[in-house]
Amino acid sequence: MRIAQIKLKVISMPLKSPFHTHLGTVIEREGIIVEVIDSNGISGYGEGVAFSTPWYTEETVKTSLHIMSDVLIPLLKKKPINQPEDTAILFQSIRRNHMAKAGLEMAIWDLYAKRNSKSLSAVLGGTRGEIASGVVVAADSLISSLNQIEKYMEEGYRRFKIKINPSQDYAFLEGIRRYYPELPIMADANSSYTLRDLDRLKALDDFKLLMIEQPLACDDIIEHSLLQKEIKTPICLDESIVSFNDAKNAIELGSCKIINIKAGRVGGLFEAKRIHDYCFDKGIEVWCGGMIEFGISRAHNIALSSLPGFTIPGDISASNRFWEEDIITPEVSVENGFVTVPDTPGIGFGINEKRLHETTMIEKVFKFENK
Repeated sequence: MRIAQIKLKVISMPLKSPFHTHLGTVIEREGIIVEVIDSNGISGYGEGVAFSTPWYTEETVKTSLHIMSDVLIPLLKKKPINQPEDTAILFQSIRRNHMAKAGLEMAIWDLYAKRNSKSLSAVLGGTRGEIASGVVVAADSLISSLNQIEKYMEEGYRRFKIKINPSQDYAFLEGIRRYYPELPIMADANSSYTLRDLDRLKALDDFKLLMIEQPLACDDIIEHSLLQKEIKTPICLDESIVSFNDAKNAIELGSCKIINIKAGRVGGLFEAKRIHDYCFDKGIEVWCGGMIEFGISRAHNIALSSLPGFTIPGDISASNRFWEEDIITPEVSVENGFVTVPDTPGIGFGINEKRLHETTMIEKVFKFENK
């Protein structure tokens, strides 16, 4: 696979409405669009999903751009890539910086699938022609949340994630359950609790949640294992799982019953698939989380979610959930609660070049010498 050129574009786009969590509010989303072009002029696309500030992980758009430009792309220039897995192995010499790695690695997966005239889903081993879609309800009030839920139910979404924290959790969930006693809901805590909140977390068992996501520290596995023994609600780990070894250790310790797999968080599709395969073998449920992405990352998530272990609806909502106009064509749509998995080569979506140009703030081009 001879790479001729890599283009990095930093884009910025306003969300249709603010996205609220206890960690902050996202109004404008920056991201890095990666285009890897081979010697035949075929392009593969990936997306760097770090945020502008390090509220979710330590990475940011600026640090990812630096690592891609000054560290990872020079590595790719030194060593040829034959399979997408080669990229993940090559990048192992660089610690962490998973979102920077994933943006490049996923573009190479797309390029590889296109070169072989196969869908990305097929290359990964996907078995589904459609995937169930969930949605995040991120609002700053109960009334706003109820309004969002009503709207999303009408659109057919199959699972609802509610953002919680210790200042509003019980009353918030109780208010939702009063109106929707059987709604398939989960709670996302984004590490806002400690073991001192054990009684508070036990109380949430009242609501028969599908799961509670990342209640304790973002880098913890040990205390989650203690908490899972004390509560009935399944714990789902998100930020704590940044590698295959993290997933393996968490499962062996009994720290969770569910894992949220985000390719960007774990360094790309190779590592994401390794985690999926291990969880599938151990009977641990997995689902695909979202990062308020643009359409390219969303397309990769669709392909990943077609693997057999993804039994819980993921955060793969329609493009119009966040954007007035996405950077892919056609845009991702949800029909009767499901998203169709493309069967055309690569990610199965084209690029809306006009929209991409309109939203680009920085562009960097790296040319490769192929002898």
